[in-house]
Amino acid sequence: MTSNTPSGHAPAHSGTPARSAGSGERDIQIADYNYPLPEERIARYPLPRRDQSKLLVYRPGQPIEERRFHQIADLLPEGSLMVINNTRVIHARLHFKKATGAAIEVFLLEPHAPADYQQNFARHGTVSWICMVGNLKKWKGETLSLPFTLPGGGTDTLLAERGEPQATGHIIRFSWSSALSFAEVIEQTGELPIPPYLGRATEESDLRTYQTVYSKVEGSVAAPTAGLHFTPEVLAAIGQRGIELGEVTLHVGAGTFRPVKTASIGQHAMHAEWISVSRTLIEKLIAHGSRSIAVGTTSVRTLESLYHMGCLAHARPEATDLSLGQWTPYEAPATLTAQEALTALLRWLDLHGLDRIQAPTQIIIVPGYTFRIVKAIVTNFHQPQSTLLLLVSAFVHGDWHRIYDYALGHGFRFLSYGDSSLLLS
Repeated sequence: MTSNTPSGHAPAHSGTPARSAGSGERDIQIADYNYPLPEERIARYPLPRRDQSKLLVYRPGQPIEERRFHQIADLLPEGSLMVINNTRVIHARLHFKKATGAAIEVFLLEPHAPADYQQNFARHGTVSWICMVGNLKKWKGETLSLPFTLPGGGTDTLLAERGEPQATGHIIRFSWSSALSFAEVIEQTGELPIPPYLGRATEESDLRTYQTVYSKVEGSVAAPTAGLHFTPEVLAAIGQRGIELGEVTLHVGAGTFRPVKTASIGQHAMHAEWISVSRTLIEKLIAHGSRSIAVGTTSVRTLESLYHMGCLAHARPEATDLSLGQWTPYEAPATLTAQEALTALLRWLDLHGLDRIQAPTQIIIVPGYTFRIVKAIVTNFHQPQSTLLLLVSAFVHGDWHRIYDYALGHGFRFLSYGDSSLLLS
């Protein structure tokens, strides 16, 4: 047991068991990634000032340090590239009510027609989305209506028609008569969804605090919470240290809250999420030797996906589909360096006349994964037995229990509105 844990405190974990020779990543037992998380340690609200949160600093083989987040610039290597996820949380939860009084909740998951996020949000009159539907048994197929007030006065009604079921929900067709775009319609009619484990309804303050200060590309149904600690002052200090910022977009889906219910991780179906990465970001990565500091697990997943997409582009430059399956990183032989893979992506963009990579990624990062691009991670403290905890364990080579023991023993706040950590390799 680490000496960082106060006497009498129950450890998060006594150590991750060694896997037997020949056992694969799919054989990982999720029960080995459990720890006690008391309800009172879950942060229900953020601190009054974002950058006053605690910051746990982890370096391999060294004692854990404790700082405040506003000090993070001093802890980062000069000349680094820090990559942030610029996604913005949408008002994804829509509350309809039938004439009988039955409440039907429609939760937007991903655009269906148009399938492109920006095109869908800009559309007028009608769109369709894949949605989760609450109280589905009460919805017999009739059109649902949700009246709302227009920004300049007057009223309109959002109509919802149920379509065919999909693997993750139902196709729902929305229509309205005013000149508002769909983005403007859901801003008027929808509710910003906060994580279910906060155990409370969305409040007015969440409209501000559950968005990063750099969010701008609408599409997520959950915030990339590692970014919630940044303030304009922290970003300025990072720039003054000569650390360059790069942006990616990964729209966080509801699957991020999906618990692992299988004994082994190989039986768990990882959710796919849509990423969008510009040529400029790829060029920045190459200029920095394919080394980056990732803010949040969403940025980690995006950056590491770029490597494997580059391998696909190198092997099949004529391919138009660079989407990644859950186990692609573990099945395909990875013979390219990170620089070679990123360069292959630039060639692929040239060949196809594109200026950005846009594709779904389903990769799961678990112990045994080899990180190609991410050399440091800024991340919050995650739920027990979650795929996010597996990602952290993969990065720190199984030393996650020492990090979580320290956090539990030193008053750190957990989950979305909780404190943060800087994991250095």
